[in-house]
Amino acid sequence: KPPTIIGHENSGVIVKTGKNVTRVKEGDRVSIGADVPCGQCHWCRNGLGNNCDINYAIGYQIPGAFAQYMKLPRLVLEEGPVTPFSENLSFDEAALAEPLACAINGLELVNMSLGKSVVIIGLGPIGCMMIDLARVMGATQVIGVQRSKLRMEIAKFYEADAYIASEEEDVIERCKEETGGEGPDIVITTCGSVEAHEQAVEMVAHRGYVNLFGGLPKTMRPMSVLSNIIHYKECFVTGSHGCVPRHHELAVRLLEKGMVRVKPLITHHFPLVEIDQAFEAMESRKGMKIMIHPHQEGIGG
Repeated sequence: KPPTIIGHENSGVIVKTGKNVTRVKEGDRVSIGADVPCGQCHWCRNGLGNNCDINYAIGYQIPGAFAQYMKLPRLVLEEGPVTPFSENLSFDEAALAEPLACAINGLELVNMSLGKSVVIIGLGPIGCMMIDLARVMGATQVIGVQRSKLRMEIAKFYEADAYIASEEEDVIERCKEETGGEGPDIVITTCGSVEAHEQAVEMVAHRGYVNLFGGLPKTMRPMSVLSNIIHYKECFVTGSHGCVPRHHELAVRLLEKGMVRVKPLITHHFPLVEIDQAFEAMESRKGMKIMIHPHQEGIGG
C-alpha cells in the first residue's frame, strides 16, 4: 500500500556507505535479494529466515528498487542477501538472482540428486530457470509442461527433454509415458494452478517428491486429492517460498558461471518514468521478465 516503494528483484552500484560499513564498499556492484532475516528468532538463528514470523522483505517493510536510489538499513547489511558480483555479469542478470535463489530453495527440498527425472509444470521465468538448475543438480530427464504457447516457445531455448502443451494433451498420461510408466521422481508446480497441484500428486512416482512451489490465490478452491494416493505411494509433498541469503549468494555464482541462463527471459526494458507501461506489459503476459532502469531516459519496450 502507498507510500511503500515496491521492487524486490534488483541490482545496482553502492554509491555511498556509512563509516561503520565493512560488508560492501563504494563502487561495488551488488545484487540484492528479498527475504531479510530478523537475526533473532529460532528460524533465523538456524538459517531458515524465510520462515521467520516477522518475514522482513525488500519492497514490503523495507523500501524497494522502483526508485533511483535505495537505502540499505543496518539489518539488511548485517543479515540480508547482499551479494557483490563481477563485471562479467550484467545488472539485468544479477537482478534475477532473487527468483533463482527461490528456485534453489525449492529444489533443495525435493531430494534432488543425480539421475532423477523432473517434471516442471509452468514455464514462466522460474520454471525455465528450474530446467537449467535441475540439470546442474543432476537430473537426467527434465520435462516441461506449459499452457501458454508464447511462453512455451521461449522455454524451448532451455532444451528440456520433452515439452507438453497442457491444453492439448493429457498431462498425467504423457508424463508417465515419458518416464517409462512409473511417473517422475520429482514434480514442481511453478504456477498458480490448483489443477496443476492435483496433477502433480497424481503423476509422481512411488517414493517421489512433489513441491507445490506456486502459491495460490486465497479465493481459489481447495485442492482435491485423495490422501490414500499419498499414503500408498509413500510420496512426499511439500511447499516452498522465498529463500535465505546463502541461496542468493549461490544464485549469483551460478549466474556468473553461466550455469543457469536468464538472458532469454528478459523480454522488455523500461525507464522508471514509464513504469505504468511496464506493468501493462506484465499484465498482458506478452513477455517474461520486464526490467526497470531507474536512471534511463527515453522510450522503453
